[in-house]
Amino acid sequence: MHPNPKFHWRDREEMAAFVADIGFGTLIAQCDGALRAVHVPVLVEAGRLRFHVARGNAIHAGLVAGCDALFIVNGPDAYVSPDWYGMPDRVPTWNYVAVELEGPVRALDRGALIGQLDDLSARQEARLAPKPAWTRAKMREGRFEAMLGAITAFEMEVADWRGTIKLGQDKPEEARLRVADALGGHEVAQMMRATCSVPRGGKE
Repeated sequence: MHPNPKFHWRDREEMAAFVADIGFGTLIAQCDGALRAVHVPVLVEAGRLRFHVARGNAIHAGLVAGCDALFIVNGPDAYVSPDWYGMPDRVPTWNYVAVELEGPVRALDRGALIGQLDDLSARQEARLAPKPAWTRAKMREGRFEAMLGAITAFEMEVADWRGTIKLGQDKPEEARLRVADALGGHEVAQMMRATCSVPRGGKE
């Protein structure tokens, strides 16, 4: 998390919605004295993060043994040139949105794994409408069950939520709008305009 409190994101419901919307991030844990990372799709609900990991992944044994882990979701980001502020003695920076979740992880059983995979595919397939949704019913009989042995489902009980929304809130509004104009149609520019009291359209 960024040390400047002006950039701190404290609304857990908003952070949970952000994580759910992106649905993908990086899980980091210490296993056998070494830091390991794995990139996973996730589901978040009721303060819990659900995900699965391949049994062959180096992080798998540590997660099965039970450990605390850190999960990071990165949102939109953009480089900011100091020339855009219209203010003297500025330096380059980076505007971005990110959320960190931390807590203990435990392995789940086969039934929970199946439910997680069904929930995950249903959520992502719904975004592809009007394409007919894929379900495991389209697979050959027994094929889905045979593949389950290669992965393990896990759940993190989120003990700490840390969010950063760094959109130039430490600068005057007019300077932030100049940066947003310079970024044009970038998603970061749209977010910056939304934080201003009198947002204006940017250059496309």
